[in-house]
Amino acid sequence: MAMPQKRFQRRKFCKFCSEKFEFIDYKDTKLLRGYLTERGKILSRRMTGTCALHQRSLSEAIMRARSIAILSFVEK
Repeated sequence: MAMPQKRFQRRKFCKFCSEKFEFIDYKDTKLLRGYLTERGKILSRRMTGTCALHQRSLSEAIMRARSIAILSFVEK
């Protein structure tokens, strides 16, 4: 009888904590697009590895950028 193999994944870490970001700027579209899917949805914490504090400020920055039309709501 075969034993199921355990898969070990590398633990994800918060990029913003490691680089000591104090503020996530809504005008930095290059950074913000890395946290969006190809359809324009915000990626979850499980996918990106960000901490809860920075995930909230990241989503707030994305919402601000969308509201003033720096980022689009839906990617075409």
